[in-house]
This record gives sequence, C-alpha cells and structure tokens, in this order.
Amino acid sequence: MVRFMSKAPVLDLLLHELSLAAPAGFAVGLHIRYVSPLIMVNTYPDAWQEVYTAKLYGLRDPTLAWGLSHTGTRRWSEIGLPDPFGIMAEAAGYGLTYGMIASIGPMSSRTIAGASRQDREFAENEMEHILRIVQRMHDLSEPPARLSKAQADALKCIAEGDRHAAAAAKLGISESALKARLTSARQKLMARTTAEAVQRAKEYGFI
Repeated sequence: MVRFMSKAPVLDLLLHELSLAAPAGFAVGLHIRYVSPLIMVNTYPDAWQEVYTAKLYGLRDPTLAWGLSHTGTRRWSEIGLPDPFGIMAEAAGYGLTYGMIASIGPMSSRTIAGASRQDREFAENEMEHILRIVQRMHDLSEPPARLSKAQADALKCIAEGDRHAAAAAKLGISESALKARLTSARQKLMARTTAEAVQRAKEYGFI
C-alpha cells in the first residue's frame, strides 16, 4: 500500500475501505492532470498490470475513456463503448470479471477509480459506497494552490542539480533549514521523495 506524506492515516484508511469494497482489486488515479495522476494506487493482479502496461491499454481502455468523458458511476458491462482490442474479456482472464468505474471532479483535475469483483455485478448501494470513498480521497488529496517562496526556492535549487550543502549556501540558510523546507514542500505536494516533489512542482508550474 502506498504511504502518504500528508494526511496519511485518513487516506490509508480510505484505501483499506476501498480494498474491502473491491475484493478483486482496484485502481485509482487521483487528480489526473495532463494525463498523469497526482497519486496512483493499483491493486489489480500484478500479471494483469504487466499486460496492461506492455500493450498500452491505458490509451485504449473503454472504462478509462468513459471516466474521462463522464462523472458518476457505471458498471463495466453498461459502459457501451467499443472495445476493439478485447480488453475487458482479457481482464476477465485475470479474475477481473465484474467491475465498475467511478469518476469525480473537473476535467482539469479528474479522479478516476476502477473496482472489481469475481462473483457478481456491483449493487447500486455498493457503487454509491465506492463513489463516496473515492470522493473523500479526491477531496483530501487536492493539490495545493501554491508553494511558499521558501519551499519553491529550495525545490528549484535541487531541480537545478544542487546538493544540500550547495543549495543551503545559495539560499543563505543552514542545511537543516533547507531540509525542513524540502520536507514541508514534500508534504504539501503529497510526494514521497524530493525528486517526486520536484517533478510535481514543475507540472503545477510552481518552479
């Protein structure tokens, strides 16, 4: 399970709730911007994830296409979009027999989640329950409006290749102060590493 640098207990609890509601696995991309999600968690079988990635199914998946063009919930069997590559039938071979999609948020920051089970279709109340979980995750992981100047300056130095000592000297602060700024930036960006924080700061135009 992914651990979050900020609001970790609540988000981890929601991920656990989602895993209970989707016994055959789930995949959730939070705040998808420019095709890339802020956070991605996938518990589908590893073998299926490998096939999905290798065959570039993300560009052809009818469930993802539905999530990008609609909000709300829909069973996989009711999406009604073409599946010329037979992705859904192939997924069933990996235990993803029945499933649903939940889509939340504006196109500029869309959250999409898929959930699956092997025994039967999801009931309406189960779909509503999953939608509520995903909505809470979406709300809790909302990207920050901005970084402080101190946080942005610290990340910019690292992005330019400075080591901690050089970055601290450039900014006229101690190394411990620099590390504190980097830590706070990681927390605000919900990044697990400084490199990930730098990448997200660039994507959001903060540096």
